[in-house]
Amino acid sequence: MGLGFQEILIIALIVLLLFGGKKIPELMKGLGKGVKSFKDGMKEGDEEMSRKESSREESSKEMSNKEESSKEMSNKEVSSK
Repeated sequence: MGLGFQEILIIALIVLLLFGGKKIPELMKGLGKGVKSFKDGMKEGDEEMSRKESSREESSKEMSNKEESSKEMSNKEVSSK
């Protein structure tokens, strides 16, 4: 149930009649800018997510290091008694 060649041709002719020959390149340029902007936004979102994940990993490492040092301190206190 895809569009055939004839249907696409008819749609193209209707668009040409509605917008005219001069307006179509402007519309395509705007569409291209919109797609580029969308892709850039997706990249920024991915970069932000990766930054958040790396900061979470760093904070979890810091927390585990603090826990290990506190365990060592408590072990030293117990062994010294």
